[in-house]
This record gives sequence, structure tokens and C-alpha cells, in this order.
Amino acid sequence: MHNRALEGKTAFVSGSGQNIGRATAVQLARMGCNVVVNGSSNFAAVEETAAAVEAEDVASLIAMGDMGEEDAIRTIADAALSRFGRVDIVVNNAARRPHKPFLEMTEDDWHGVMDVALTAVFRTSQAFLPGMVEAGWGRIINFAGMKAIKGYNEGAPISAAKHGVWGLTKALSTEFASKGVTINTVSPGQIRKDSKTEDDPARAARIPAGVMGQSQDIASMVGYLASPEAHFVTGQMIAVNGGETT
Repeated sequence: MHNRALEGKTAFVSGSGQNIGRATAVQLARMGCNVVVNGSSNFAAVEETAAAVEAEDVASLIAMGDMGEEDAIRTIADAALSRFGRVDIVVNNAARRPHKPFLEMTEDDWHGVMDVALTAVFRTSQAFLPGMVEAGWGRIINFAGMKAIKGYNEGAPISAAKHGVWGLTKALSTEFASKGVTINTVSPGQIRKDSKTEDDPARAARIPAGVMGQSQDIASMVGYLASPEAHFVTGQMIAVNGGETT
């Protein structure tokens, strides 16, 4: 990728206060993007991300809000569009990943996952796609994970939501490809939290590569998909998991 290949564009990254979300926000900033950073509650963490973004000589906007709430997304979108005029790149990273036996699950448990991991993708896409279509250029990058590839014990709503994200990606990519908008999904494997300095040996042993991934591994893939070089890549789910699931 060329340096500053996204100069002058604006990205929105949900759940960007830490780990993959923060790394992604900073990666896009390095490529020249202004970045709208988001978190649901930890304002201090989002402030740290915003400072790291601005250190790359671009602008940031902090837009707090729970991605599971329709009003919050509307407020975030209004703030982003008011400040920057258009959002060119949307990265739907926010998610909830509770594990609970299916027969113990409540309606609130179910919707708590679906609203953040799936319905938020619908809402952010509706909020920002009009500007992309008008400009004839845009990128939506969704996150799935290995739960969009196979089912996991006590993870029914997560698997359902992530399979839904993959389906929505395929549908929207077909509808908007002719408008200059690419829509893809990144499926992260086992990623070590930024607060950890060593891999979990048991988890690393299950990965053919022999190591856990790091946040930058995912951010780099997002950077590629957001770049002009990826103009012919759309409707794809790209796994970044060290070969654990193929």
C-alpha cells in the first residue's frame, strides 16, 4: 500500500477504545484518514485512541454510544457527518461475546448480542452508505470471527449474529458494487489482548501457526481492504487466524 493512500478520507471505527478497534483506528490514521472513534462507556480509553490517531497528523472525533442502541447510532452518525461531511470507511468492530447454555438464555441475552453484532451493521450501513454512493467510493468492513464459520458450545447468539453479518456482507456487496463501494468481512482468529505480553500456551497450541494473532494483524488486513488497491475485492470473508479454521 502507498503511504497516506487514504489522505483526506474519514473512517468510523466502532468499539475503538482498545485492542483490535484501537489498532484499526490508528492504522487508518497512518494511511491519512480522519477517524471517528467510539466506545460505549470507557471514555478514558477512547481518549487514548483519539490521541494516538491525532499523533498521525489527522483529525479525530470522539463519539461515545452503545452500538446496540438505535438512538445512539443516529447521534453518532449525525455528529460524524456534521464534523466531516461524509464517512468514507465504516469498520463495524463492536461486539458482545457472552457464553451461556442455550436453555438458560433470556430474550435480553439474545438481543444484547444481536443488536450490537448484527443490527448495528444494518444501522451504520444505512447511515453512511448514502454519502459513499454520492461520492462513488466507499468501504464497509465488518467483523465476524470463527463463529461465522462454525458453531461453538454455549455461543448460539454470537454464532447466529456473525453468520448474519456474513450474509449481510454478501447481499450488500452485490447491491453496491456498481456504486464504487466494497463491502467485506474480516474473520479474526484467536487474538492476544494488547494488555498481555505472552500468548496463552493452550490456545496457541491449537493454532497451526503456533502463535496467537495480535491486534495489528487484523488492523493491517482492514487497512488493505480500505485501500485503493482493494477496489476489486468485495463480498468476501477473509480469515486471519493462523490456519486454525480454513
